[in-house]
Amino acid sequence: MSQKSLVDEMHQVQLAIELIELGARLQVLETETELSRTRLIKLYKEVRGVSPPKGMLPFSTDWFITWLPNVHSSLFYNIYISLKGEADCDRIDAFVKAYRLYGEQMALENMEPVLGLTRAWTLVRFFDSDLLQLNRCTRCNGQFVAHAHSPSQHYVCGICQPPSRAGKTRKAQQDSEKM
Repeated sequence: MSQKSLVDEMHQVQLAIELIELGARLQVLETETELSRTRLIKLYKEVRGVSPPKGMLPFSTDWFITWLPNVHSSLFYNIYISLKGEADCDRIDAFVKAYRLYGEQMALENMEPVLGLTRAWTLVRFFDSDLLQLNRCTRCNGQFVAHAHSPSQHYVCGICQPPSRAGKTRKAQQDSEKM
């Protein structure tokens, strides 16, 4: 094995480990690395101590449009495109860094992340496939995830105009009762 191919292999293994630690599913690992399925399963078991979960990946753009997921998805995607464009990161490095920054922001705000790694990866794929776009809010000027080809001239985001039930989760209600 040549020096270059050994370095490439090590980079692929390191990327797979990093993605597994962040919560990647096997399908994500297979797409983003050049490692065999067998090798990825072994790595997953080594890192997580269990076999990788089975099942389909998210396949609907609608989840990203609902109120709370939209706010989180928009935050993550704006970080991602900023890193990809301005920091000159390649796609997967920008993705990993953006997901880490999203997680750090949630920790700073003492909030539970709504966007898991697999959903974040799916979000990027939906943008790459032209199924989603960013619409600029006419009130706050922020950019938010929206269905592709949807009208954007009078767009108002879910932060500026939250739905009537926004934030009325059981957990929020329980937390307010404790105070």
